[in-house]
Amino acid sequence: MLTVQQALHQGTQLLEQGAIAAPRLTAEVLLCHALRKERPFLYAHGDEPLTELAWIHYGRYLHQRLKGRPTQYITKNQEFYGRPFRVTPDVLIPRPETEHVIEAALERTRGGRGRTLDIGTGSGAIAVTWQLETGACTAAIDISARAIAVARSNALDLGAQVSFAVCDLASALAPRSFEIVLSNPPYIPEPEGPHLQREVRDFEPHLALFGGPTGVEIYVRLIEDAARVLRPGGLLVMEIGYQARDRVLALLDARSWGESDVVSDLAGWPRVIAARRR
Repeated sequence: MLTVQQALHQGTQLLEQGAIAAPRLTAEVLLCHALRKERPFLYAHGDEPLTELAWIHYGRYLHQRLKGRPTQYITKNQEFYGRPFRVTPDVLIPRPETEHVIEAALERTRGGRGRTLDIGTGSGAIAVTWQLETGACTAAIDISARAIAVARSNALDLGAQVSFAVCDLASALAPRSFEIVLSNPPYIPEPEGPHLQREVRDFEPHLALFGGPTGVEIYVRLIEDAARVLRPGGLLVMEIGYQARDRVLALLDARSWGESDVVSDLAGWPRVIAARRR
């Protein structure tokens, strides 16, 4: 029977041979998931034998990862803003870059005061985080009923008071009913699909990835819907693709929005645009 450390070593080797990124860390995460333990256990109990059941689970997880399945879909978990969120193939895996949406909105509001709408909520990461950080009255919508089910589960697990609805952008919501709109819309240009990492291309929901032929088409509708549901002076904060800054700013200028500014991520890429409704 293999020990915990031997299993970790073998898993790391398999992932290295399969050209999986961060093989050691991935093996640790998958082994912890199989054992239902935290990472310190691997080193405090490295000489303990791995149970047959844990070995079966670990082997299955390694096989899935070698086939390209993202680690987060195997463990059904991804951290966002310091909190654990449940993720399934029905929702996009939350990225650290999306935390800039929260930070940009917090910097531009008085502690997040105001009725807030998250458009295209997916896992609920933005809406749940915003409500827990600010206590604001928060609603979240998504065109996918399955995504809404995941988001609602995350809100329940984390104790967030968020209202959810299935809706195509904000088409069904009343005019001038919010002070803040947050969104991480699908913005990858469709022609880039074949060039994405297989973990993204083959496993994450295309509905949450692709924003049209240029990736900007979704912003035309998003900006129009936000203008309708925001009250005068309301704030719109959107994540954008790395090449979309100038085109999205032009859309805002053409629709007579007020001041708008761009927030870059830690790598220096334009990541978020914030704008005020006149």
